[in-house]
Amino acid sequence: MEGRLIEAARGRIVAALAARFRDLDLAEEAFAEAAASAVEAWRRDFPDDPPAWLWRTAFRKAIDIQRRARTRARALHDAPPPQDTPEDAMLAADEPIPDERLRLIFVCCHPAIEPASRIALTLKVVMGLPTPRLARAFLVSEAAMLQRITRAKKKIAAAGVAFEVPGPEAWAERLEAVLATLEIAYTQAYEDAALAGDAAGFAPEVLRLSGLLAELTPEEPEVLALAALVRFAEARRPARLDDSGAMVPLSLQEAHLWRGDRIAEGAVLLDRAADLARPGPRQVLAAIHGSHLSRQDTGMVPWGDIVRLYDALLRMRPGPVTEINRAVAVAEAFGPEAGLRAFSAIAAARLEGWLPWQAARAWLLDQTGQRLAAASAYDAALALSPAPAERLYLERQRRRLDFSGP
Repeated sequence: MEGRLIEAARGRIVAALAARFRDLDLAEEAFAEAAASAVEAWRRDFPDDPPAWLWRTAFRKAIDIQRRARTRARALHDAPPPQDTPEDAMLAADEPIPDERLRLIFVCCHPAIEPASRIALTLKVVMGLPTPRLARAFLVSEAAMLQRITRAKKKIAAAGVAFEVPGPEAWAERLEAVLATLEIAYTQAYEDAALAGDAAGFAPEVLRLSGLLAELTPEEPEVLALAALVRFAEARRPARLDDSGAMVPLSLQEAHLWRGDRIAEGAVLLDRAADLARPGPRQVLAAIHGSHLSRQDTGMVPWGDIVRLYDALLRMRPGPVTEINRAVAVAEAFGPEAGLRAFSAIAAARLEGWLPWQAARAWLLDQTGQRLAAASAYDAALALSPAPAERLYLERQRRRLDFSGP
């Protein structure tokens, strides 16, 4: 329980520390030291307000770190510990962005930093995504990801990037990176149907932040679309696990379990985005989610429409994720052989160690009757450390392929 409480508080406290001390490395280090102290101290005396305890401790740790480094020692030597509650300290009503974590996302997405690096930095510092998970999300090695984050931090320091919240006039140039950060963070949570891993907290957090961003920028269709697709995906949450705790594929979920309120919220947001007549990839992706959800009313999935939507998405956002999902849709719409042909056309370089690629390959081989090859692909997927619910599903599929015949 302590670990979950600490991780839940991490983003907001790191954001508040970074804003207070204007130093990302210091904020991360101070919180890490506070978290280590909490693990020991809370065993003896559990605090009434764990986030407040972590905030006060991390603040003092930051001052101690600065003293040890002999920087700004005189200015901070007599600084009193903070008296505000975490809510008072980390939220400021007069800011144009009324949320500390969202403010720091905008700060880290500074246009002076290369786009991929600013997204990686923001996911690491603000969202707390571990480097190994970041590397998998970007399909690069851990060493390359660490280099990317380090370069971004050095760029902030060397270029004298102002560590301040941008005014509304500067949001547009940062908005794409902000949206990509939230989208990737949510994807990390979505990959774990049981929300059992270290990215579990991203699902409710991105649901909240995407809604807030939609309120702040109601004329930005891609913002509205991101909020819509997160609500569409979260609508399916009650149907994503079976009674054994195994993941249930979308096409096999019991549609009556999907949350109608979330679907309705998403539909309103997506309609508002469409009315603005500025199409973008997140609007297409949200439309794909919405097409799946239409099964609740019609009893059928419009696979042909979904393939066409993926074709449009590929033109806007080419890449292996879109190609893999399109191949699965092609298999559903036009038969498994067609789906496998579409999948085989995907450049496989660097993808063998990526779980979605191996899982999709296993399913398509299975659907075309290539049982030995499918079993091998399921083994490869299971070797990539899937989340618990996904592991149960993959193990079940793998056992089904065990046979004694030729």
